[in-house]
Amino acid sequence: MFVRKMPVQEIQLNTYEPKNNFSDFNVNPLLKENISKKGYLKPTEIQDQAIQPLLDGRDVVGIASTGTGKTAAFLIPLINKVLSDRSQRVLIITPTRELAMQVEQEARMLAKGTSIQSIICIGGESIGKQIRGLNSNPNFIVGTPGRLLDLGMRNKINFYSFKNIVLDEVDRMLDMGFIKDISFIISKLSDNRQSLFFSATLPKKAEDIARRFLKNPVVITLKTQTASENIDQDIVKIKGRNKPEVLLELLNQQELKKVLVFGRTKRGIEKLGKELNNHGVKAAVIHGNKSQGQRKRALEEFRSNKVSILLATDLASRGLDIDNITHVINYDLPQSYEDYIHRIGRTGRASRTGFALTFID
Repeated sequence: MFVRKMPVQEIQLNTYEPKNNFSDFNVNPLLKENISKKGYLKPTEIQDQAIQPLLDGRDVVGIASTGTGKTAAFLIPLINKVLSDRSQRVLIITPTRELAMQVEQEARMLAKGTSIQSIICIGGESIGKQIRGLNSNPNFIVGTPGRLLDLGMRNKINFYSFKNIVLDEVDRMLDMGFIKDISFIISKLSDNRQSLFFSATLPKKAEDIARRFLKNPVVITLKTQTASENIDQDIVKIKGRNKPEVLLELLNQQELKKVLVFGRTKRGIEKLGKELNNHGVKAAVIHGNKSQGQRKRALEEFRSNKVSILLATDLASRGLDIDNITHVINYDLPQSYEDYIHRIGRTGRASRTGFALTFID
C-alpha cells in the first residue's frame, strides 16, 4: 500500500551551528532564567540572526518557514525592551486565533515573574471581557486583524500608542483576505515605532505592505518552502478502496501514536470525524465552523494526549507548535505545494523524525 521515497535510516540532518548562545545576549537576568527554564539552549537560525538587531532597535524582516522558532525570536527582544521601559507597549497581529493564543502563552512563559501583562484579542470570544482586559493597559496585546480592527473602531484600542508592532505569518493573513484590515491598522500607527515583519514567503502583496510598514530593515531570509529533512514522506495508494477504511487501518497501527489528519473542507473533515467515532476511534476535530471554545478544547485534548488523533482543515497548518506529532496524514490533497509544506511541518520538529503520508487515488 505504501510507496516509500526515502528510508528513515538514510535521512541526514543538517544542523545549524549558531554564532551565539542565549547567554551571550544582553537581556534581563530573569528573562535569561525563563529562557533556560523553557529548555532553550542554543538559538535557532532565525533567533541567532534576528535577536541582536531587534535588541538594537532595528526593524526586521524575517522570511523563514514555519517551525523555525520565529515566535521566541521576536518575543525575547520585545520582553527585554518592556522590562527596560515599562511604558513600552507591543501589538502582535497573527492570522488565526490558535496562533494568537500560542504566541500569548509563549509570552507569558518567557515573562514569568516579571509582572508583564498580556491579553488576547480574537474573534469567537467575549469582546466585553477583552475590553475589560484592555482597560488594565497590558504591555502585550496579541490578536487577529478582524477583532483588533473592531476594537479600534470602538475606540478601545489606540493603534497610534503602540511603539512596537509585529506582523506574524503575513502571507497567511493575505491568503485569508486580511489585506484591507492590515493596511488600515498600519495607516493608524505612529511613525516612531519598531516594526517586525515575519512571513514564510514574500508574495508581491506582502512586499507592498513591507515597504509601507518598515524603515531600513535588517532582512533575514532563510531557506523556505522545502520539507524538513527529518520528515519521511510517503504516499498511500487508495486504488479504489474506501478512504475512511484505509485511514482506519492506518490509525490502528501501533507506530501512529499522535496523528494530525488534514482534509480539504470543513464539511468533509466533520463527516470524517463522525465516521471515525462510529468505528470507536476517538478523534478531536478543528475547523472554521467550530466555536472558539470547541476549537480550544480540541487543541487542548490533542496537546495533552487525551486524544491521539486531530482532524483539521488548513486552519491548523500554520504556526501551531504541538509536541511529538508522530504522523501527518494528508487525507485530502492540499491545494498547493506551499500548503503541503506547511501541513507536514507539524511533524519532524525539534530534530525529531516525523512521518508524512499523502493519500492518492
